[in-house]
Amino acid sequence: MLKRKPIITTLLLTFSISIFASSAKIVKADEISDAKPPTIHGKAAVTIDYDTGEVIYAKNGDEKKYPASTTKLMTGLLLAENKSPNDSLEYTQSAKKQPEYALNVNFKPQTVGSKMSADDVMKALLMFSANDAAYMISDSVSGNSKAFSDLMNNKAKEIGMINTHFITPNGLHNDDHYSTAYDLSVLGRAAFENSWVSDVMKTDKAQIHLGDGSIVNLENRNKGLGKDGNIGGKTGYTTPAGRCLVSVYERDGRKIVGAVLQSQYDANDQIVFDDMNKIMDYSYKAEKVPAFKAGTEIDKITVNYKPFKFFGPTKTIDVPLVLTEDVSYYNNEINKKDLKTTINITDVDAWNLAGNNNLLKLKVSERVYEKDYNLKANITKGTLFKANIGLYIVSLIVIAVIIILILLIIKLISGRRHRRKRRIRF
Repeated sequence: MLKRKPIITTLLLTFSISIFASSAKIVKADEISDAKPPTIHGKAAVTIDYDTGEVIYAKNGDEKKYPASTTKLMTGLLLAENKSPNDSLEYTQSAKKQPEYALNVNFKPQTVGSKMSADDVMKALLMFSANDAAYMISDSVSGNSKAFSDLMNNKAKEIGMINTHFITPNGLHNDDHYSTAYDLSVLGRAAFENSWVSDVMKTDKAQIHLGDGSIVNLENRNKGLGKDGNIGGKTGYTTPAGRCLVSVYERDGRKIVGAVLQSQYDANDQIVFDDMNKIMDYSYKAEKVPAFKAGTEIDKITVNYKPFKFFGPTKTIDVPLVLTEDVSYYNNEINKKDLKTTINITDVDAWNLAGNNNLLKLKVSERVYEKDYNLKANITKGTLFKANIGLYIVSLIVIAVIIILILLIIKLISGRRHRRKRRIRF
Protein backbone atom coordinates (compact mmCIF):
# COMPACT_ATOMS: atom_id res chain seq x y z
CA MET A 1 0.00 0.00 0.00
CA LEU A 2 2.74 2.41 0.98
CA LYS A 3 6.06 3.19 -0.68
CA ARG A 4 8.76 5.25 1.08
CA LYS A 5 10.47 7.96 -0.91
CA PRO A 6 13.37 7.56 -0.96
CA ILE A 7 13.84 4.85 1.70
CA ILE A 8 10.49 3.36 2.77
CA THR A 9 10.52 -0.26 1.62
CA THR A 10 7.77 -2.01 3.57
CA LEU A 11 4.17 -1.60 4.62
CA LEU A 12 5.22 -0.93 8.20
CA LEU A 13 3.79 2.25 9.59
CA THR A 14 7.07 3.45 11.06
CA PHE A 15 9.74 5.30 9.13
CA SER A 16 13.17 6.10 10.51
CA ILE A 17 15.67 8.68 9.39
CA SER A 18 18.89 9.69 11.08
CA ILE A 19 19.76 13.33 11.52
CA PHE A 20 23.38 14.38 11.80
CA ALA A 21 25.03 17.72 12.36
CA SER A 22 25.88 17.94 8.67
CA SER A 23 22.22 17.70 7.65
CA ALA A 24 21.02 20.75 5.78
CA LYS A 25 17.78 20.63 7.74
CA ILE A 26 19.40 21.25 11.12
CA VAL A 27 19.45 24.85 12.24
CA LYS A 28 22.86 25.97 13.46
CA ALA A 29 22.63 26.66 17.16
CA ASP A 30 24.95 29.66 17.01
CA GLU A 31 22.40 31.32 14.74
CA ILE A 32 19.77 30.98 17.46
CA SER A 33 21.58 31.57 20.75
CA ASP A 34 24.63 33.54 21.82
CA ALA A 35 25.17 31.36 24.90
CA LYS A 36 28.71 29.99 24.88
CA PRO A 37 29.84 26.91 26.80
CA PRO A 38 32.26 27.73 29.62
CA THR A 39 36.00 27.26 29.45
CA ILE A 40 37.09 24.63 31.97
CA HIS A 41 40.33 22.86 32.86
CA GLY A 42 38.76 19.41 32.73
CA LYS A 43 39.50 17.50 29.54
CA ALA A 44 36.04 15.93 29.52
CA ALA A 45 32.74 16.90 31.11
CA VAL A 46 29.01 16.27 30.81
CA THR A 47 25.82 17.40 32.49
CA ILE A 48 22.49 15.60 32.22
CA ASP A 49 19.00 16.41 33.42
CA TYR A 50 18.33 14.19 36.43
CA ASP A 51 14.69 13.54 35.54
CA THR A 52 14.82 13.15 31.76
CA GLY A 53 18.40 12.02 31.12
CA GLU A 54 18.83 14.70 28.45
CA VAL A 55 22.43 15.73 27.82
CA ILE A 56 22.64 19.47 28.43
CA TYR A 57 26.38 20.09 28.17
CA ALA A 58 29.17 17.96 26.74
CA LYS A 59 32.89 18.34 26.26
CA ASN A 60 34.52 15.16 24.94
CA GLY A 61 31.67 13.40 26.68
CA ASP A 62 32.30 9.99 25.11
CA GLU A 63 36.09 10.11 25.29
CA LYS A 64 37.56 7.36 27.44
CA LYS A 65 39.19 8.58 30.64
CA TYR A 66 40.32 7.08 33.93
CA PRO A 67 37.62 7.59 36.59
CA ALA A 68 39.81 7.22 39.72
CA SER A 69 37.73 7.18 42.92
CA THR A 70 34.50 8.22 41.23
CA THR A 71 34.43 4.45 40.63
CA LYS A 72 33.34 4.12 44.25
CA LEU A 73 29.87 5.33 43.32
CA MET A 74 29.37 1.99 41.59
CA THR A 75 30.86 0.13 44.55
CA GLY A 76 28.55 1.98 46.92
CA LEU A 77 25.52 1.32 44.72
CA LEU A 78 26.26 -2.41 44.65
CA LEU A 79 26.72 -2.43 48.42
CA ALA A 80 23.31 -0.80 48.81
CA GLU A 81 21.70 -3.33 46.47
CA ASN A 82 23.23 -6.37 48.16
CA LYS A 83 23.45 -5.48 51.85
CA SER A 84 21.52 -3.63 54.53
CA PRO A 85 22.97 -0.77 56.62
CA ASN A 86 23.04 -2.92 59.77
CA ASP A 87 24.83 -5.84 58.15
CA SER A 88 28.42 -6.55 59.22
CA LEU A 89 31.34 -6.47 56.79
CA GLU A 90 34.65 -8.12 57.54
CA TYR A 91 37.99 -6.38 57.14
CA THR A 92 39.88 -8.59 54.65
CA GLN A 93 43.46 -9.22 53.65
CA SER A 94 42.93 -7.54 50.28
CA ALA A 95 41.57 -4.47 52.09
CA LYS A 96 44.68 -4.41 54.28
CA LYS A 97 46.89 -4.09 51.17
CA GLN A 98 45.31 -0.87 49.93
CA PRO A 99 47.22 2.45 49.99
CA GLU A 100 45.94 5.75 51.30
CA TYR A 101 43.41 7.09 51.50
CA ALA A 102 42.49 4.14 53.73
CA LEU A 103 41.16 3.54 57.21
CA ASN A 104 44.15 1.30 57.87
CA VAL A 105 46.65 3.98 56.80
CA ASN A 106 45.09 7.31 57.66
CA PHE A 107 43.34 6.48 60.93
CA LYS A 108 44.37 3.30 62.67
CA PRO A 109 45.79 -0.09 61.64
CA GLN A 110 42.93 -2.50 61.08
CA THR A 111 42.86 -6.13 62.05
CA VAL A 112 41.97 -8.65 59.38
CA GLY A 113 38.77 -10.33 60.49
CA SER A 114 37.44 -7.36 62.44
CA LYS A 115 33.98 -6.17 61.48
CA MET A 116 32.22 -2.89 60.75
CA SER A 117 28.61 -2.08 59.98
CA ALA A 118 27.79 -1.75 56.30
CA ASP A 119 26.60 1.80 56.91
CA ASP A 120 29.94 2.81 58.44
CA VAL A 121 31.75 1.19 55.51
CA MET A 122 29.53 3.11 53.08
CA LYS A 123 30.40 6.38 54.82
CA ALA A 124 34.11 5.54 54.78
CA LEU A 125 33.82 4.75 51.07
CA LEU A 126 31.87 7.77 49.83
CA MET A 127 32.79 10.49 52.33
CA PHE A 128 36.44 9.72 53.05
CA SER A 129 37.05 7.72 49.84
CA ALA A 130 38.70 4.89 51.76
CA ASN A 131 40.37 2.46 49.36
CA ASP A 132 40.26 -0.40 51.84
CA ALA A 133 36.52 0.09 52.39
CA ALA A 134 36.01 -0.65 48.68
CA TYR A 135 37.73 -4.02 49.05
CA MET A 136 35.73 -4.82 52.18
CA ILE A 137 32.64 -4.36 50.03
CA SER A 138 33.88 -6.35 47.03
CA ASP A 139 34.97 -9.27 49.20
CA SER A 140 31.72 -9.27 51.18
CA VAL A 141 29.40 -8.98 48.19
CA SER A 142 31.21 -11.19 45.66
CA GLY A 143 33.96 -13.04 47.51
CA ASN A 144 36.81 -11.34 45.65
CA SER A 145 37.52 -8.27 43.54
CA LYS A 146 37.53 -10.19 40.23
CA ALA A 147 34.00 -11.47 40.73
CA PHE A 148 32.98 -8.03 41.96
CA SER A 149 34.35 -6.36 38.82
CA ASP A 150 32.08 -8.62 36.76
CA LEU A 151 29.17 -7.45 38.89
CA MET A 152 30.25 -3.83 38.37
CA ASN A 153 30.43 -4.23 34.60
CA ASN A 154 27.06 -5.94 34.40
CA LYS A 155 25.50 -3.16 36.44
CA ALA A 156 27.17 -0.57 34.22
CA LYS A 157 25.48 -2.05 31.15
CA GLU A 158 22.17 -2.28 32.97
CA ILE A 159 22.05 1.43 33.80
CA GLY A 160 23.24 2.59 30.37
CA MET A 161 26.98 3.12 30.78
CA ILE A 162 28.08 2.40 27.23
CA ASN A 163 31.86 2.99 27.25
CA THR A 164 32.95 1.78 30.68
CA HIS A 165 35.05 -1.11 31.95
CA PHE A 166 35.78 -1.64 35.63
CA ILE A 167 38.68 -3.66 37.06
CA THR A 168 39.06 -2.48 40.66
CA PRO A 169 36.39 -1.55 43.24
CA ASN A 170 38.24 1.62 44.30
CA GLY A 171 39.43 3.06 40.97
CA LEU A 172 43.17 2.84 41.58
CA HIS A 173 44.88 2.99 38.22
CA ASN A 174 44.67 0.17 35.73
CA ASP A 175 44.98 0.74 31.99
CA ASP A 176 41.86 -1.35 31.39
CA HIS A 177 39.81 0.49 34.02
CA TYR A 178 38.12 3.37 32.20
CA SER A 179 34.90 5.28 31.73
CA THR A 180 33.62 8.51 30.16
CA ALA A 181 32.16 11.74 31.44
CA TYR A 182 28.78 10.74 30.03
CA ASP A 183 28.86 7.32 31.64
CA LEU A 184 29.85 8.73 35.01
CA SER A 185 26.99 11.22 34.91
CA VAL A 186 24.70 8.23 34.31
CA LEU A 187 26.33 6.45 37.26
CA GLY A 188 25.93 9.53 39.44
CA ARG A 189 22.24 9.64 38.61
CA ALA A 190 21.73 5.92 39.29
CA ALA A 191 23.66 6.05 42.56
CA PHE A 192 21.80 9.11 43.80
CA GLU A 193 18.47 7.44 43.09
CA ASN A 194 19.35 4.91 45.81
CA SER A 195 18.25 6.43 49.11
CA TRP A 196 21.07 4.91 51.18
CA VAL A 197 23.74 6.11 48.77
CA SER A 198 22.21 9.57 48.40
CA ASP A 199 21.88 9.99 52.18
CA VAL A 200 25.61 9.36 52.57
CA MET A 201 26.49 11.59 49.60
CA LYS A 202 24.53 14.40 51.26
CA THR A 203 26.31 13.97 54.61
CA ASP A 204 28.92 16.60 55.44
CA LYS A 205 30.32 15.11 58.67
CA ALA A 206 29.86 11.79 60.46
CA GLN A 207 31.30 9.51 63.12
CA ILE A 208 31.92 5.85 62.38
CA HIS A 209 33.05 2.87 64.44
CA LEU A 210 36.10 0.95 63.29
CA GLY A 211 36.47 -2.79 63.74
CA ASP A 212 37.97 -2.44 67.23
CA GLY A 213 35.14 -0.18 68.36
CA SER A 214 37.12 3.05 68.19
CA ILE A 215 35.37 6.10 66.80
CA VAL A 216 36.73 8.28 64.01
CA ASN A 217 35.36 11.49 62.56
CA LEU A 218 34.84 11.75 58.82
CA GLU A 219 34.44 14.86 56.73
CA ASN A 220 33.06 14.69 53.22
CA ARG A 221 35.83 15.38 50.70
CA ASN A 222 33.33 16.92 48.31
CA LYS A 223 34.30 20.53 49.06
CA GLY A 224 31.36 21.85 47.06
CA LEU A 225 28.74 20.11 49.19
CA GLY A 226 26.04 22.51 50.33
CA LYS A 227 27.25 25.32 48.05
CA ASP A 228 25.56 26.69 44.93
CA GLY A 229 23.04 23.86 44.94
CA ASN A 230 25.51 20.98 45.30
CA ILE A 231 23.62 18.25 47.17
CA GLY A 232 26.03 15.36 46.69
CA GLY A 233 29.08 14.14 44.85
CA LYS A 234 32.17 11.97 44.68
CA THR A 235 35.73 13.07 44.10
CA GLY A 236 38.60 11.18 42.54
CA TYR A 237 42.29 11.52 41.77
CA THR A 238 45.22 9.56 40.43
CA THR A 239 48.13 10.93 38.45
CA PRO A 240 46.93 9.39 35.15
CA ALA A 241 43.29 10.31 35.81
CA GLY A 242 43.84 13.84 37.03
CA ARG A 243 41.27 15.42 39.31
CA CYS A 244 37.77 14.00 38.82
CA LEU A 245 34.38 14.90 40.21
CA VAL A 246 30.80 13.67 39.88
CA SER A 247 28.17 15.93 41.44
CA VAL A 248 24.42 16.29 41.79
CA TYR A 249 22.99 19.80 41.98
CA GLU A 250 19.51 21.03 42.75
CA ARG A 251 18.31 24.56 42.04
CA ASP A 252 14.69 25.69 42.08
CA GLY A 253 13.51 22.09 42.28
CA ARG A 254 15.47 20.91 39.24
CA LYS A 255 18.30 18.39 39.57
CA ILE A 256 21.26 18.16 37.19
CA VAL A 257 24.06 15.61 37.37
CA GLY A 258 27.56 16.52 36.22
CA ALA A 259 30.90 14.81 35.68
CA VAL A 260 34.30 16.44 35.17
CA LEU A 261 37.30 14.27 34.29
CA GLN A 262 41.03 14.89 33.99
CA SER A 263 40.96 18.32 35.56
CA GLN A 264 43.85 19.84 37.51
CA TYR A 265 44.78 19.24 41.14
CA ASP A 266 45.95 22.68 42.29
CA ALA A 267 47.42 23.59 45.67
CA ASN A 268 44.02 24.55 47.08
CA ASP A 269 42.20 21.70 45.34
CA GLN A 270 39.68 24.14 43.93
CA ILE A 271 39.94 23.93 40.15
CA VAL A 272 37.76 20.85 39.64
CA PHE A 273 35.04 22.32 41.87
CA ASP A 274 35.18 25.56 39.90
CA ASP A 275 34.90 23.53 36.70
CA MET A 276 31.79 21.86 38.04
CA ASN A 277 30.19 25.14 39.08
CA LYS A 278 30.85 26.61 35.64
CA ILE A 279 29.19 23.79 33.74
CA MET A 280 26.30 23.76 36.20
CA ASP A 281 25.77 27.51 35.88
CA TYR A 282 25.76 27.11 32.11
CA SER A 283 23.43 24.11 32.24
CA TYR A 284 20.84 25.79 34.42
CA LYS A 285 20.73 28.72 32.01
CA ALA A 286 20.90 26.64 28.83
CA GLU A 287 17.93 26.79 26.50
CA LYS A 288 17.06 24.37 23.76
CA VAL A 289 17.55 25.43 20.16
CA PRO A 290 15.66 24.22 17.09
CA ALA A 291 16.90 21.17 15.26
CA PHE A 292 13.91 21.60 12.94
CA LYS A 293 11.64 24.62 12.75
CA ALA A 294 7.87 24.52 12.37
CA GLY A 295 7.03 24.39 8.67
CA THR A 296 10.06 22.26 7.79
CA GLU A 297 9.37 19.46 5.34
CA ILE A 298 10.74 16.46 7.20
CA ASP A 299 10.18 13.93 4.46
CA LYS A 300 7.98 12.95 1.54
CA ILE A 301 6.10 9.70 1.14
CA THR A 302 4.33 8.16 -1.83
CA VAL A 303 0.95 6.66 -1.01
CA ASN A 304 -1.58 4.68 -3.03
CA TYR A 305 -5.23 5.62 -3.16
CA LYS A 306 -8.41 5.17 -5.20
CA PRO A 307 -9.97 8.32 -6.70
CA PHE A 308 -13.43 7.22 -5.54
CA LYS A 309 -12.20 6.29 -2.05
CA PHE A 310 -13.16 2.60 -2.18
CA PHE A 311 -13.12 1.88 -5.91
CA GLY A 312 -11.54 3.01 -9.11
CA PRO A 313 -8.02 2.66 -10.51
CA THR A 314 -5.18 2.63 -7.97
CA LYS A 315 -3.19 5.85 -8.17
CA THR A 316 -0.23 7.33 -6.28
CA ILE A 317 0.52 10.76 -4.90
CA ASP A 318 3.58 12.31 -3.21
CA VAL A 319 2.72 13.64 0.25
CA PRO A 320 5.13 16.07 1.99
CA LEU A 321 5.29 15.69 5.78
CA VAL A 322 5.61 19.06 7.51
CA LEU A 323 6.28 19.96 11.15
CA THR A 324 3.63 22.00 12.90
CA GLU A 325 5.93 22.91 15.82
CA ASP A 326 9.63 23.43 16.49
CA VAL A 327 11.73 20.37 17.34
CA SER A 328 14.27 21.58 19.90
CA TYR A 329 17.26 20.08 21.67
CA TYR A 330 20.25 21.06 23.77
CA ASN A 331 23.04 21.89 21.37
CA ASN A 332 26.05 19.71 22.20
CA GLU A 333 28.29 17.13 20.58
CA ILE A 334 26.41 14.11 21.93
CA ASN A 335 22.97 15.27 20.84
CA LYS A 336 24.26 16.24 17.41
CA LYS A 337 25.65 12.73 16.99
CA ASP A 338 22.71 10.80 18.41
CA LEU A 339 19.66 12.80 17.29
CA LYS A 340 17.30 10.59 15.29
CA THR A 341 13.71 10.79 14.16
CA THR A 342 11.04 8.19 13.56
CA ILE A 343 7.87 9.04 11.66
CA ASN A 344 4.85 7.18 12.99
CA ILE A 345 1.81 6.94 10.72
CA THR A 346 -1.29 5.11 11.89
CA ASP A 347 -3.14 5.29 8.54
CA VAL A 348 -1.61 5.47 5.07
CA ASP A 349 -4.71 6.12 2.97
CA ALA A 350 -4.40 9.44 1.13
CA TRP A 351 -8.02 10.37 1.77
CA ASN A 352 -7.65 9.78 5.50
CA LEU A 353 -4.36 11.68 5.62
CA ALA A 354 -6.06 14.61 3.91
CA GLY A 355 -8.81 14.73 6.47
CA ASN A 356 -7.05 13.95 9.76
CA ASN A 357 -3.67 15.33 10.82
CA ASN A 358 -3.78 13.43 14.12
CA LEU A 359 -2.54 10.39 12.21
CA LEU A 360 1.05 11.66 12.10
CA LYS A 361 3.70 11.94 14.82
CA LEU A 362 7.45 12.58 14.69
CA LYS A 363 9.32 10.77 17.47
CA VAL A 364 12.61 12.53 18.22
CA SER A 365 15.21 10.45 20.06
CA GLU A 366 18.42 11.57 21.67
CA ARG A 367 20.60 9.18 23.65
CA VAL A 368 18.00 8.17 26.22
CA TYR A 369 15.37 10.90 25.81
CA GLU A 370 12.39 10.73 23.46
CA LYS A 371 9.58 13.12 22.64
CA ASP A 372 6.72 13.11 20.12
CA TYR A 373 5.98 16.12 17.92
CA ASN A 374 3.05 16.86 15.63
CA LEU A 375 3.37 16.40 11.87
CA LYS A 376 1.00 17.46 9.12
CA ALA A 377 0.51 15.70 5.80
CA ASN A 378 0.66 18.55 3.30
CA ILE A 379 -2.32 17.27 1.35
CA THR A 380 -6.01 18.21 1.18
CA LYS A 381 -9.07 16.62 -0.32
CA GLY A 382 -9.01 19.47 -2.78
CA THR A 383 -5.56 18.33 -3.89
CA LEU A 384 -6.90 14.86 -4.57
CA PHE A 385 -9.94 16.20 -6.43
CA LYS A 386 -7.74 18.46 -8.55
CA ALA A 387 -5.39 15.59 -9.38
CA ASN A 388 -8.32 13.58 -10.71
CA ILE A 389 -10.51 16.30 -12.25
CA GLY A 390 -10.31 14.77 -15.71
CA LEU A 391 -11.39 11.39 -14.43
CA TYR A 392 -14.24 12.93 -12.47
CA ILE A 393 -15.49 14.89 -15.55
CA VAL A 394 -15.38 11.78 -17.71
CA SER A 395 -17.11 9.82 -14.96
CA LEU A 396 -19.84 12.46 -14.69
CA ILE A 397 -20.36 12.43 -18.45
CA VAL A 398 -20.57 8.65 -18.46
CA ILE A 399 -23.01 8.74 -15.55
CA ALA A 400 -25.08 11.42 -17.31
CA VAL A 401 -25.16 9.38 -20.52
CA ILE A 402 -26.18 6.30 -18.59
CA ILE A 403 -28.96 8.22 -16.84
CA ILE A 404 -30.21 9.64 -20.15
CA LEU A 405 -30.16 6.19 -21.70
CA ILE A 406 -32.05 4.79 -18.76
CA LEU A 407 -34.63 7.57 -19.01
CA LEU A 408 -35.00 6.99 -22.75
CA ILE A 409 -35.42 3.28 -22.20
CA ILE A 410 -37.99 3.91 -19.50
CA LYS A 411 -39.83 6.33 -21.79
CA LEU A 412 -39.71 3.89 -24.67
CA ILE A 413 -41.05 1.06 -22.55
CA SER A 414 -43.74 3.31 -21.12
CA GLY A 415 -44.78 4.40 -24.63
CA ARG A 416 -45.10 0.83 -25.83
CA ARG A 417 -47.28 -0.08 -22.87
CA HIS A 418 -49.50 2.92 -23.54
CA ARG A 419 -49.99 1.97 -27.21
CA ARG A 420 -50.86 -1.60 -26.27
CA LYS A 421 -53.53 -0.40 -23.88
CA ARG A 422 -55.08 1.76 -26.61
CA ARG A 423 -55.26 -1.17 -29.05
CA ILE A 424 -56.93 -3.37 -26.47
CA ARG A 425 -59.50 -0.65 -25.69
CA PHE A 426 -60.57 -0.28 -29.34
